[in-house]
Amino acid sequence: MAIKLGIVGGGVMGEALLSRLIAQQLYRPEDVLVSEPQAHQRDLLSQKYGVQVTSNNRAVAAVSDILLLAIKPQVFEAVAIELAEDNGERPDKELLPVVVSILAGVSLSKLEAAFGRQPVIRAMPNTPATVGAGITAIAPGKTVSKSQMEQVISIFQSVGEVVEVSESLMDAVTGLSGSGPAYVAILIEALADGGVAAGLPRAIASQLALSTVLGTAQLLQQSELHPAQLKDRVTSPGGTTIAGIAELERAGFRSALIEAVLAAKERSRQLGQG
Repeated sequence: MAIKLGIVGGGVMGEALLSRLIAQQLYRPEDVLVSEPQAHQRDLLSQKYGVQVTSNNRAVAAVSDILLLAIKPQVFEAVAIELAEDNGERPDKELLPVVVSILAGVSLSKLEAAFGRQPVIRAMPNTPATVGAGITAIAPGKTVSKSQMEQVISIFQSVGEVVEVSESLMDAVTGLSGSGPAYVAILIEALADGGVAAGLPRAIASQLALSTVLGTAQLLQQSELHPAQLKDRVTSPGGTTIAGIAELERAGFRSALIEAVLAAKERSRQLGQG
């Protein structure tokens, strides 16, 4: 069985990557094998995307060219034992799969210790990948070739942008872009709540909040303005915006976001040690 991409874990992020890769025809359904412990999720992936599925992690490792780990970091050690190259099931030891991990906190050194001679790449995508608007940071291991790196970059480009960072920055990436969608979701929810408090109907308040955040992000991206420049353009002397900004400053809005990123970074580091 010739499998080009094996995915261990068919949950939210595993399915997000799978859906985009199939939709953009980077892989044909018959070239993908997904290992997933939940029977209902296996059925869903098989029916929705036409890929092959199994509950056997070792079977995926035995036949894949690229092995994508999309599991919880808490179960890494148990799964890694099944997937290690010495499991005896791969007929050609010279054709070991590239291991790509999207596990928060699991370092390259831990991956390389677990998978021996196999090249490993650490990646941190985020949930906007499900709509092709994600951003992924990647850090290659010591034995990754240029062609292998290019192949893995193409996988993550199918779900958004890709940046290469040093391994030492991956926990910080996790704290910012990995966890960041949750912070933004809270921001949008709070803006909508503020609109309701000010008298707007919930549906209109939610639409205004969502469109404002989306439009502002697009404006910053396309204009290449610094966020402070855009803020200053919207803020007139003695006006409504500066009144709102002053209240945000009194409430510690900036410091709360900074501390959230730092707390998530620290938790990522702890997960890697556990």
